[in-house]
Amino acid sequence: MSNQSGDQGHTHRFPTYGQSHDPFGPPPVPYAAPADPSAPLSPPPPPRRRRGPGILVAAVLAGGLAGVGGAAGFDTVRSEAPAGGDRSDTLQTASPSSVEPAMDGSVEAVASRLLPSVVKINVAGQAGVGNGTGIIMSADGQVLTNNHVVESAAEGGTITVLFSDGSTTDAQIVGRDPVTDLAVIEATDVDGLTPARFGSSAELDIGEQVVAIGSPFGLQSTVTTGVVSAVNRPVTSGDGQGGDTSVFPALQTDAATNPGNSGGPLVDMSGNVIGINSAIQTGTSDATGGSIGLGFAIPVDLARSIAGQIIEGETPTHAKIGVSVTDAVSSDRITTVGALVEEVIPGSAGESAGLDVGDVVTAIDGQQVDSSDALVALIRAYRPGEEVTLTYVRGKTPGQIGVTLDSDGGQLAP
Repeated sequence: MSNQSGDQGHTHRFPTYGQSHDPFGPPPVPYAAPADPSAPLSPPPPPRRRRGPGILVAAVLAGGLAGVGGAAGFDTVRSEAPAGGDRSDTLQTASPSSVEPAMDGSVEAVASRLLPSVVKINVAGQAGVGNGTGIIMSADGQVLTNNHVVESAAEGGTITVLFSDGSTTDAQIVGRDPVTDLAVIEATDVDGLTPARFGSSAELDIGEQVVAIGSPFGLQSTVTTGVVSAVNRPVTSGDGQGGDTSVFPALQTDAATNPGNSGGPLVDMSGNVIGINSAIQTGTSDATGGSIGLGFAIPVDLARSIAGQIIEGETPTHAKIGVSVTDAVSSDRITTVGALVEEVIPGSAGESAGLDVGDVVTAIDGQQVDSSDALVALIRAYRPGEEVTLTYVRGKTPGQIGVTLDSDGGQLAP
């Protein structure tokens, strides 16, 4: 019953924080932080070491609470001191040598390894200003992020990269792929950076612990934890404003992600990047909502393929069958049971394989297809030229056919 409009919620891309909302629309919302369209189009001011007002308020509150708690704690310790004695030595602190290093496989160890490889990305363009997150791919400054994080700077905008050590530099777009919502940028005049280690998303287990790192609401180097809630979750993400949407076979996680997390890593407990955080499900119809425990990441295997094509100067291509589909619905008119073929494009892979109008595709290589989006998302995980086995129902007769996937030819965004 997840297809009932009353049950769906809204999936938005992580809008770039401060940038125009880029949500998983009534699909999921991308994680960049929303941009302020009223903001001037001048380049962002040079970063200051002093934190902004929002963080200052948090610091004041935290300081106030610490003062109260600290005073109470000190009174407790002081009451145990000998009468008339010097109480200053009753407060003991641990010596540095007594602090044990983080255990391998701990969140602390993962954060320590990945934080130097994660950057905050500030963007200014025609749509306003905002920020997101990126993952360092090479020592000389190649950074992987979401297309929706940097697309507003594609025509005359500016991009600034902020590293974990506090240094900053400008960056340029190497290439963008709106179909998969991925982009590569290159930081200028840098070397000796620490690239992230990229793992594989092919063998992930549901329930596996993961860590998300990013800049939610502009708060750089924020670390949250959760588990892999689902794999191959078909997600249609958009900006909630009728703009471009992308469909991908998402890794679902309950690790808290919010606007500004877009483009940041989802990491396994060995410190390997397994996904690129890109969207969240919210309870609102726009990109203003925050985490409700439903985050979605682009699988790293798909991201690696697209990024590799961009870095090589190629136009990213995507697999397709060459059919038009809609949801196949059961007799209850609610439950979707597959992807109903409405049109078979002449000369397409689908026609060559023998698909007919009216066929209902129910699986790809044994992976369940319960909607039209599921078919599109799962095909997107393959490369043109690969062969897949489709399970389908024609009338009431089940069957299987092999399909050698076509290419869409690609169209690199400017």
